[in-house]
Amino acid sequence: MADEIVARAPQRDRLLTPGEVATLFRVDPKTVTRWASAGRIGSIRTPGGHRRFRESEVRALLRGEADVPQQPTASTVDLAARRLAR
Repeated sequence: MADEIVARAPQRDRLLTPGEVATLFRVDPKTVTRWASAGRIGSIRTPGGHRRFRESEVRALLRGEADVPQQPTASTVDLAARRLAR
């Protein structure tokens, strides 16, 4: 399973909610959840069963392979969202 339990894998990386990830990619939070279910983006589960996403992984997806400023442009966000939607 792509999901991990937070208690088993404590991380120092900030964890984002599906809503926060959706805002960065400019999609609906349900889309982010579908991406996670399909294994297109890694997620972990809180002890309560909620999905969380590592900020470093989300930022890396937004950046792609190129160096992009911290605030991604609309075209960068669209490109990253299209990659995940495939």
